[in-house]
Amino acid sequence: MTKVKKFVIGELETNTYVLESGGVFAVIDPAENNEELLRFLSGKNVKYVLLTHGHFDHISGVNSAVNKTGASVCVHFLDSEMLRDGDKSFYTEHYGGIQPEIKADILLNDGDEISLGETKLRVMHTPGHTNGSVCYIIEKDRLIFSGDTLFRLSAGRTDLAGISPFVAARQELASLKKLAMIPGDFTVYPGHGEETTLQFERENNRYIT
Repeated sequence: MTKVKKFVIGELETNTYVLESGGVFAVIDPAENNEELLRFLSGKNVKYVLLTHGHFDHISGVNSAVNKTGASVCVHFLDSEMLRDGDKSFYTEHYGGIQPEIKADILLNDGDEISLGETKLRVMHTPGHTNGSVCYIIEKDRLIFSGDTLFRLSAGRTDLAGISPFVAARQELASLKKLAMIPGDFTVYPGHGEETTLQFERENNRYIT
């Protein structure tokens, strides 16, 4: 069974998740240089930093996590430029100054599988919030890490993708429908806010229903 630990980090209260399976760990969206997170990761076999998308509030702690653990950074290829461009990640607008460059080790595509100990995570490309937004799905444990695509009773903004908001909104709705069509129920761990379930969102989320 995959173990999940959540850290709520920064002024935007970004959810950073640490997964563990068979003694191997991964970090999803290290939001900032957070001492509590880094202490928890110290001495552990951290194989991956998994990014749901490239916005500043989900990537600002990547280099600290990599320096602490030596993990490989995974991001969808369409968001990889945001790791090098503070204007595109909104780092410059939020923090000012130059965003430290983040090296992407593994560029992801829709349908890729990532092995973590005894667990496999499937990559689902869910554009809308950004061009390269993804969800990580663990079928075996019925878990979805949805980033800023799906929240409890809400969905991610579509005016930050760097394309026409109308086009992004259409992409977002298609991505939400794609998630809703996954058979069965899953626990959903979003990029902000509290956990939910896929069935609850099917029945109650106005962006899906």
